[in-house]
Amino acid sequence: MTEIDSVGIIGAGQMGNGIAHVAALAGLAVVMIDVQAEALSRALTTMSKNMDRQVQKGSISAADREAALGRVTTATDNAALSGCDIVIEAATEREEIKLAILRGLVPHLKPDAIIASNTSSIPITRLAAVTDRPEKVIGMHFMNPVPVMKLVEVIRGIATDDATFEATQALATRLGKTTAVAEDYPAFIVNRILVPMINEAVYTLAEGVGSVTAIDTAMKLGTNQPMGPLELADFIGLDTCLAIMRVLHEGMGDSKYRPCPLLVKYVEAGWLGRKTKRGFYDYTQDPPRPTR
Repeated sequence: MTEIDSVGIIGAGQMGNGIAHVAALAGLAVVMIDVQAEALSRALTTMSKNMDRQVQKGSISAADREAALGRVTTATDNAALSGCDIVIEAATEREEIKLAILRGLVPHLKPDAIIASNTSSIPITRLAAVTDRPEKVIGMHFMNPVPVMKLVEVIRGIATDDATFEATQALATRLGKTTAVAEDYPAFIVNRILVPMINEAVYTLAEGVGSVTAIDTAMKLGTNQPMGPLELADFIGLDTCLAIMRVLHEGMGDSKYRPCPLLVKYVEAGWLGRKTKRGFYDYTQDPPRPTR
């Protein structure tokens, strides 16, 4: 395969609809799959609203918006992916779910189709091993929110061939992204550095070194970060942060990656951050109020 013209996306959540958004604007035919028809409907509404904002800002034209939305089709059956040049898995960050998706996907793909995973931490080699084409499996980790963030981490598994890598790099460029190539180690580059920092911020909170407000203020003003680590954790999702720390702890076998018990407690409580309206901040109030 020399060029990718059609993209399948599995998962219509925040990451999936963001990837569909940039792919459609880049002129690619997009097929978005989800087991829930309601999720697909919400994703299309989100894309439309986000493109409306781009039109208002002058970054795209109204004609660009209409053309892009017209390139997106949706389905609840993997059979709709049969014509895609690449399929990007963008499901929740749980290995058993991703493995099941990949096993069910393979029978529906054309022989030369590439499989990419948007995983933020799970080894690509392990995901590739359940497919019939490990040489055509690659990591393509987009940052959230996808239409805004410029980076894509590209991760080769042990079997990923040069043609797959080059086609993926070319696709990322077409989507207007800059790539950082990472080796296939747990959490890759961004999250191996970022999420342990968040985990340490939670330890700092749990040990009473500082309050939620003090920790976030210190890191924003002391290191010039746009969000403090606890605010960022809520934005990412505390369940996702915990899943990444568990992958790191298991994969590296080092106690420095042990998830903070307070992070575990918040996830067990269902306090997952912005998406549940409560995490380290209570988002039912304006402005959000710290919960500790």
